[in-house]
Amino acid sequence: MGKNGQLSITDVAYRPTLGAPLGMDVLDFAELRIRGDRRGIDLAAPQRPDFHHLIHVGAGTLRHTVDFSEHVLGPGSWLWVRSGQVHQYTPEDLAAARGTLVIWKPGFVDAEVPFEQGPLVPEGPHARAAQLALRHLTHEYADLSSIPLQAHIETLRLLLTVLLLRLAHARPDAPATHRPGGTFAHYHAAVERDFADTHRVADYAAALGYNTRTLTRATLAATGMTAKQYLDARILLEAKRLLVHTDAPAAEISRRLGFREPGDFSKFFRKRDGRTPQWFRAVARGATRAAESTENPTTR
Repeated sequence: MGKNGQLSITDVAYRPTLGAPLGMDVLDFAELRIRGDRRGIDLAAPQRPDFHHLIHVGAGTLRHTVDFSEHVLGPGSWLWVRSGQVHQYTPEDLAAARGTLVIWKPGFVDAEVPFEQGPLVPEGPHARAAQLALRHLTHEYADLSSIPLQAHIETLRLLLTVLLLRLAHARPDAPATHRPGGTFAHYHAAVERDFADTHRVADYAAALGYNTRTLTRATLAATGMTAKQYLDARILLEAKRLLVHTDAPAAEISRRLGFREPGDFSKFFRKRDGRTPQWFRAVARGATRAAESTENPTTR
C-alpha cells in the first residue's frame, strides 16, 4: 500500500551491505527479511527493484510472484528476477524456507545471459556444477581482505558470470548466448528506457543507427517476436502492472505510457489482450463476481 492506503508499486534502489563489493551482494533469506524491516519494505507487497535477483532455494518451499505469474520453488530451484520486474515474496515461506539470494546491478556482469523466465531445477551434473559455482561465489564474497579490492570485485564478476552461464545451459534446449552489446541488446535497452515516449520501431531504429528490418531480424532471433511485437508487449506489460498494482485511473495510465488520448490506450489494450483495461483490472484483482454482474466489456 502507498500513501493514504492506495495501492502502489514500491521502487527499490540498490543499497549494498556496508563493506560489500560495489555492485553485487549475497545474502540468505533471514538477512533479506532483516533488510526489508530495516528499510521499511513490505516484502509481500509489489516491489520493482532496479537490480537483478537470483533466488536459490536450498530447503523448504518458496512461493514467489513475478509479473502476475506465481511460481512455487522447491529445494534445488532457481529463479532469476530481472531488474525492473514487479515481484512479491510470501513472508511465511521466507521464514520457513532456507536459501540464498544473489543481487547485482545491471552492468555488473558483461553478458547477462539468457535464462528461462520461470523456475529452473537443474539435474545431474548441471545441478552439481551450479551448486559448486554458488559456493565458490559465496566464499569469495565473504573473503574481502585476502586480495586487493579491485581484484576481489573482478573475481566476483567472473564467478557470477560462470553461475549464470551454467544455469542458462542447464536445459537441453538452452538458447544461444547473445553477445553483449549486440543489436537486440541495444534495442532492449532503448525500449526499457523509452517505451513511454515513443511507440514507433522506426524511432528506435533511427536513434540506434539501424534500419527497422535489422531490428526485426535481431529481435526475432532473440525472442521469437518482431521488433513491433516486442515493443507492444513491453507497453502492455507496464499497463498491466499499473492496472493491478496501483489505483491510477486508466486515463492517467494512458498518459504515463505515452498515449495521446485515453481512447487510444483502450484500443491498444483491447486489441492485444482482448479485454478493456477496466475489465482486466477487475479480473486480475479477483473482482470477477462483481464484474460478471455487468455486461462483459469485451462483448460490446
